[in-house]
Amino acid sequence: MAVRFTWNGDEVKRREREGRNRGLRLSAEHLLGAALPLVPLRDAILEDSGTASVDESAGTAAVSFDTPYAVRQHEELDYHHPKKGQAKYLEQPMHTEAKTIAAIIAAQIRRSLRG
Repeated sequence: MAVRFTWNGDEVKRREREGRNRGLRLSAEHLLGAALPLVPLRDAILEDSGTASVDESAGTAAVSFDTPYAVRQHEELDYHHPKKGQAKYLEQPMHTEAKTIAAIIAAQIRRSLRG
């Protein structure tokens, strides 16, 4: 009895990349959503500058805040935020949401490979 199989390695790689990229996009948006309640509020400019992006060719995602003072607000532990927010507004949810982020990416890869 002969066993036959078809190698679909290129198709599997393509589907995995698609799932990975979808997972990266969803997880970056999840992280941004988790960070926004922690962003210091003065006039909402910092909060409004938050964005999630994906570099599909590199397989990376980023969440960033684009104001001249975003890094300083993030790093200065002694700043007071009477309206809303805190220092480490992006770092903290990156740690607390790490398992969820990994699960989102894994689920999207699994979904793509099932298709």
